[in-house]
Amino acid sequence: MKFKYKEQDKDGNVVEGVAESTDTFVLAREIRERGSTPLSIKEVDGKSSKSFFSFSFDFFGGVSLSEKIVFTNNLSGMLSAGLSLTRALVVLEKQTTNKTFKDILRSLIDDINKGETLSSGMKKYPKIFSGVFVSMVHSGEESGNLPRTLGDIGVTLKKSYDLNRKIKGAMIYPSIIVSAIFIIGVLMMIFVVPTLTKTFKDIGTELPSSTKFIIFISDSLSQHFLLFVLIVGIIIGSFVMFSKLKITVRYFDLLILKMPMLGTLIQEMNTARTARTLSSLLASGVDLSKALAITEEVLQNVHYKELIHNSIGSIEKGVALSVPFKEHINLYPVMVGEMIEVGEETGKLSQMLMDIATFYETEVDNKTKNLSVIIEPVLMVFIGVAVGFFAIAMIKPMYSVMDTIK
Repeated sequence: MKFKYKEQDKDGNVVEGVAESTDTFVLAREIRERGSTPLSIKEVDGKSSKSFFSFSFDFFGGVSLSEKIVFTNNLSGMLSAGLSLTRALVVLEKQTTNKTFKDILRSLIDDINKGETLSSGMKKYPKIFSGVFVSMVHSGEESGNLPRTLGDIGVTLKKSYDLNRKIKGAMIYPSIIVSAIFIIGVLMMIFVVPTLTKTFKDIGTELPSSTKFIIFISDSLSQHFLLFVLIVGIIIGSFVMFSKLKITVRYFDLLILKMPMLGTLIQEMNTARTARTLSSLLASGVDLSKALAITEEVLQNVHYKELIHNSIGSIEKGVALSVPFKEHINLYPVMVGEMIEVGEETGKLSQMLMDIATFYETEVDNKTKNLSVIIEPVLMVFIGVAVGFFAIAMIKPMYSVMDTIK
């Protein structure tokens, strides 16, 4: 196959050319071996070589991330111990209790027995094996070091799993508290407030606006519960639909980044994810443009996705990768652009990106450990305001009655 490529030599000059190669991975490795950095590789007809990506490390219809971690680590260990690929997959197929994954492993075994590669078989299941996964496996097959590559994939997946688990774990406590408050509030509105309302009506005193508001909510819940649920459902559904609009997503993602504490956490999470994904792909021999395109899909925040997308065009024009990172310190910390620049100058970009990822993963880890402690006083204030409003609204009319009696 013929490919049109762009590379940046040791002096920083961008060189274009056309070369014969079996695929993009082999050509990218050849470019690196002569001391240059591959910027983009496309087929001669102008079409990009087949995209490797359809994933965000939390992907999988029917196969959990933890199962994939076990799969990659076990497969790496068995191949390192000398088992053939087919034999190792047969063992893993027998061990798994997940029917979906069992069927996929059987398909991979059949493909390999027919002479296909592991990566080509995995490519048939984009919802299970991400573009990052397939690209790294293909590189491991080409280099003849598949066991080590699978181990690297396992580490990458484990880092993603740990990050997601820590964030979810930090949110469990406030979620339980808020849910409990909501349930208690609904029960009070249905069973407690109607009793007080009857008392107020018997007395005939003028009720303040706050009390009337609570009575209105109580009447709606107790007398028209299904209608109330329907209205709430419509409101939630409308909010969900509205939140999917592009302009809403942009505003919401920007709002999160501007929030104190949470904004810093989101920034460091995206920085760690960007650096680790880029590092893994570049170390596996993927050219820089393709690695950035895959990394764009990994990120969730639209502003980060746009920055990475725009940087692809920049580097194909000969701009250094560090430039867009240094120009957008509102998204990536100053240190990121500086360290990427050092990596480009020393020829150790992949290693420098991995150092960035490790540093910010540690930062996120430390912040998530204290997240529940930070959220607790905020919850206490919220609970205090809610309880105080309810207490004042219900007690104030009683004081009015006592004043009248006096």
